Amino acid sequence: MAQKTLRVEQIGSPIRREASQRQTLIGLKLNKLHRVSELEDTPSVRGMIRKVAHLVRVHGDVA
Repeated sequence: MAQKTLRVEQIGSPIRREASQRQTLIGLKLNKLHRVSELEDTPSVRGMIRKVAHLVRVHGDVA
């Protein structure tokens, strides 16, 4: 079975955010507004998305 992926788009700026939130965005392969990254759906990625939920939008599952 194929691994599920999530499409994540950055919609908020990391300016004036904690350094850990900036590093989390970099870990999600996001560093500029409206960049889109496709990531594997794992618990660690879900946790990273939850940490910066106010800065990203999840476009849903991509099979």
